[in-house]
Amino acid sequence: MDILRAILALPSGGSTVADRIDLLHGFVITVTMLVSTFVFVTAAWFTARYHRKQDDQLTENVSATRGGEAVLIVGILSMFLLWWVIGFRQYVEVRDPPEGSEVVYVDAKQWMWKFAYADGRVSNDALTVPVGRPIKLVMTSRDVIHSFYVPGFRVKQDVLPGRYTTLWFEVKEPGTYPIWCAEYCGVSHSLMRGEVRALGADDYARWKRQGDRPPPDADCGRGPGSCGDTSLVEQGRLVAERRQCVACHTLDGQKHIGPTWARLYGSERVLADGRRVIADEGYLTRSMMEPTADVVAGYREVMPSYRGTLTAGETSALVELIRSLRDAPAPSGITLPRLEVTAASDGGTSP
Repeated sequence: MDILRAILALPSGGSTVADRIDLLHGFVITVTMLVSTFVFVTAAWFTARYHRKQDDQLTENVSATRGGEAVLIVGILSMFLLWWVIGFRQYVEVRDPPEGSEVVYVDAKQWMWKFAYADGRVSNDALTVPVGRPIKLVMTSRDVIHSFYVPGFRVKQDVLPGRYTTLWFEVKEPGTYPIWCAEYCGVSHSLMRGEVRALGADDYARWKRQGDRPPPDADCGRGPGSCGDTSLVEQGRLVAERRQCVACHTLDGQKHIGPTWARLYGSERVLADGRRVIADEGYLTRSMMEPTADVVAGYREVMPSYRGTLTAGETSALVELIRSLRDAPAPSGITLPRLEVTAASDGGTSP
């Protein structure tokens, strides 16, 4: 595997999924190179063995047995199916973040990465994470399509304006891992770089205690980090009040004009057309931007679109607030949405 990585100029695997992805990569490349070599050698042998020696000489009739053809067809089909099964299982694994993953919000713009943590701190172009703990990134873009790519982790995800996508990884060893933008995003695309700083448990705890926080902003609530020591959850409460979300949505399970936010995150929502969806980050984001696209059964189409009104930071704070209410207790007599254990996907609907 190290030889293959050297040939392909790949860095050593820094995440828990990197080695398995490299094994599949190496398996596919090795098999295809062996088959290509066999085809080349066979073609060369046929060229030498059956070439026409005289102008009036007819080429010998060469035919394969049905058994040989069957073995060839079944063998090739089986190999492709095996690759598909392995690849699909790996895809599901990298799309399905483990329960209890630490969430970091990513805001991409030309040409930088901004990271916002649940405790309110922010950083530019440097993502600090602990070793041995799953990290879930919830990402959006302010302008054009970007792509968050960490070569050492073998993970990549497009980052889209007006929509939230997710990505997760777990770092195996402390170190610094480069972040690239893998989607051409403008004249300084090649300069849109960052790094993941993976720290051991003690160093990460020390960083959380001593890490710098941004000073409070006069317009507190407009985005992650604008309120200094205020956590994203508290910022979300401020945004909900400032944008008047609480005029239609409750935080304690009470039914109102719109669905309650209590235990909304991760729950199964039944839509007016009968479809069922899981309330994940993508669902919540689309609910804010396209509220009439998928209306929840039992509610009217009265929510206005917040596209162009909510900033990326405000949206992140609201999502974090709703996520924090996932296990909110229900007042007596209140029925809350049923929580699903199914992991969140990238789709979106209205709440």
